[in-house]
Amino acid sequence: MKKNLGAAAVLLTVAALAGCGNSGTASETTAAESTASESTAAEGGSQTGEKTTFIVGFDADLPPMGFMDDDGNYVGFDLDLARETADRLGLEFVAQPILWDAKDMELDNGTIDCVWNGFTMTGREDEYTWTEPYMNNEQVFVVMADSGISTTDDLAGKVVEVQVDSAAETALNGLPDLKATFASVETTPNYNQAIMDLEMGAVDAVAMDSVVAQYLLTQRGTDAVILDEALSSEQYAVGFKLGNEELRDQVQAALEDMAADGTMAEISTEWFGSDITTIGK
Repeated sequence: MKKNLGAAAVLLTVAALAGCGNSGTASETTAAESTASESTAAEGGSQTGEKTTFIVGFDADLPPMGFMDDDGNYVGFDLDLARETADRLGLEFVAQPILWDAKDMELDNGTIDCVWNGFTMTGREDEYTWTEPYMNNEQVFVVMADSGISTTDDLAGKVVEVQVDSAAETALNGLPDLKATFASVETTPNYNQAIMDLEMGAVDAVAMDSVVAQYLLTQRGTDAVILDEALSSEQYAVGFKLGNEELRDQVQAALEDMAADGTMAEISTEWFGSDITTIGK
């Protein structure tokens, strides 16, 4: 069976218009501002002496968590949370787009302070220093409505695509029996490209985050659906270089304050139509 996205589509469309219109707390970091900030990071502006910046690494092709809008601004739910966190810590917020498969190198080099962008902690608990999870998510399969695919069993002999180094890729690698039934598993740099590949018939299914899938399908108005059977359940959290507990604790405290005073619920409602966060619940 396939999920009925009708109600969700209406809800997400309203949320998306609020987000992309940069109303309320929506982020407005431009690509130019982010590029200019790279010199600060390269010179050790946030790594030596008194800390003045909070540099957040994110995948700029992962709406609604972090992406570039039509005006060239970096916006998204996670970026709004990160900006609010920086304000509460008295730091300058810097949204730094990164290649997703280079996130470990960016953390190790100190060019970013954390990864905050629909970052799945499930299965990676020992690889980073994490905040507490702030949102639940699932990995799901997206197929075209007329594909004849309605269950995971129907994916036998089909081509499935995932984002490189993603939670979906990890989930599939953890299910070798299921993966072995596919004709192949292809990788792509981002999920916008994956959905385009699906629409063009280059692949038969895309495995991806349900939060991202619902948003993208609504925004694109594509004739695609999400299968009912989830590939895996997981949690989103903010990831820091292993051992960076000091900054993690500061960010965690800010998140708890946001949950307590209603700011986190407000940001969530702007993007998703309701409060789907988990801190303090």
